[in-house]
Amino acid sequence: MKKLLHKKIAIPAIAILIFFSTTAFKNDFFEIAKQIEIFTTLFKEINMNYVDDTNPGDLMDTAIKSMLDDLDPYTQFYNEQDVEAARINNAGDYTGIGAKVLTLKDKLVIVEPYKNYAADKAGLKAGDEIIKVDKVTVADFKDDAANLLQGAAGTEVTVTYKRQGKTNTVKITRESLDIKAVPHYSMVDDKTGYIVLRKFNNKASSETISALRALKNQGATQLILDLRGNPGGLLNEAVNVTNIFVPQNQLVVTTKSKVKKYNKTYYTKRDPIDTEIPLVVLVDGSSASASEIVSGALQDVDRAVVVGTRSFGKGLVQRPKPLTYGTQMKITISRYYTPSGRCIQALDYWNRDENGKATRTKQENYTAFKTRNGRDVFDGGGVQPDVEVQFSKQTPISKAILNENLVFNFATNYYYNNKVEDLKGFELSDSDFKKFKTYLKTTGFNFETKTEKALQEAIDVAKEEELDGIVNSEYNNLITALKNYKSNAINENKALLKSLITDEIIKRYFYGEGLYTYYTVNNAEIKKALNILNNPSQYASILR
Repeated sequence: MKKLLHKKIAIPAIAILIFFSTTAFKNDFFEIAKQIEIFTTLFKEINMNYVDDTNPGDLMDTAIKSMLDDLDPYTQFYNEQDVEAARINNAGDYTGIGAKVLTLKDKLVIVEPYKNYAADKAGLKAGDEIIKVDKVTVADFKDDAANLLQGAAGTEVTVTYKRQGKTNTVKITRESLDIKAVPHYSMVDDKTGYIVLRKFNNKASSETISALRALKNQGATQLILDLRGNPGGLLNEAVNVTNIFVPQNQLVVTTKSKVKKYNKTYYTKRDPIDTEIPLVVLVDGSSASASEIVSGALQDVDRAVVVGTRSFGKGLVQRPKPLTYGTQMKITISRYYTPSGRCIQALDYWNRDENGKATRTKQENYTAFKTRNGRDVFDGGGVQPDVEVQFSKQTPISKAILNENLVFNFATNYYYNNKVEDLKGFELSDSDFKKFKTYLKTTGFNFETKTEKALQEAIDVAKEEELDGIVNSEYNNLITALKNYKSNAINENKALLKSLITDEIIKRYFYGEGLYTYYTVNNAEIKKALNILNNPSQYASILR
């Protein structure tokens, strides 16, 4: 009787569940179909009846981008050219002039010519402003003009550029470029190896393994892994790099999604290379995504000491989805969680403030998690280093200066007015820093703080309420205090700014490879890492 009763209850319950889940699916499908039909008819009416001629492609591009802007910045639409660029970035092969290029409104700026590749052999330098590619004027080109520089290996491209006010033209033969995941490795001292991992393409783990083995053959018994400035890449390569230092079957990362098939756990699958070598991982505010998976996992299992400044805080996973006509979209499908269970996503794009900006988790709202040894680690925004190098942390004024390319432009001028021959011994003098401050004044540089914006909004409201006469004196005092702060901010950030300027200058004379060599002798984070590694009891106490 009980079994019969159980069946009578269970069967209707299952039927109701199926009915509601099916109904919900049908409702979702109907709503999607309804909105597509509305959009299609609207799009057709605009193109057929609008008073002026319209460009359907431009309208659709704007519509797609506006729709995606309400989501997160990683969910993106790619046209055919973008798809190819993404393939190059992940594969590590590239055909073009062999230079890192910045696209601006009316020109392309050479950021870094790669040593011994086409642009370098043709004499192009960092700071050169490309204004014409073959017969195409960059300022008139609507799409990303950097695509004009790409083409089949062996083909020629004529580049017209400006340098220090003079216009030059040069022919460059395109060639294939192997973009290395590990651009540098070396011995810092007689027992410390140093590996720079710049990106997580499909060569990341194999190149890191090769570098580690080479350094161990040179006598390395401790290691610094530099992930600073590494924006991430392939998730499986992050797992493979972690696997170099931890045993097989170790949990590295978990992804969680509303779509069941995207809920996955990633474990190490291979035998490790070295689970004992003392290890320091360097991170900064530009270490993101896969870099945070590696540094977060190694921190959670107490396998490495993390040194530097808090990482970027990208805890979202994307997957490419093919669309029609060779286009594609990259869509955020899940969040990732480190072995301790923390998600280190910094910005909340789904609960924006009144200005439509993503909100950041406040430190008092961080949740504590435990490493394998019971140490506290936190979610809420990036991987927090075990040992923080404070002066390397970006500040509002340093970000503003970098965003306006003022360090880059000063380094360009420095290069054409000075000689530097001593790589490891170079030091930016106080007189050079004084010249930098003078240069900032000539550019009219003036950054607006968030406090200034808020105060201006407050005084505007006060005027509406006719209270400005009451608050004016206090407002003026606050503005004066802010001006004094801004005038002193350059000097207060002197160490950080000198470091940023030095890095840019070193690259002008000795390329990116030279900068890493310079770091092994002069970089503050590497010095801190060495101090920790050379003090076994300190290293052990941090991980204990």
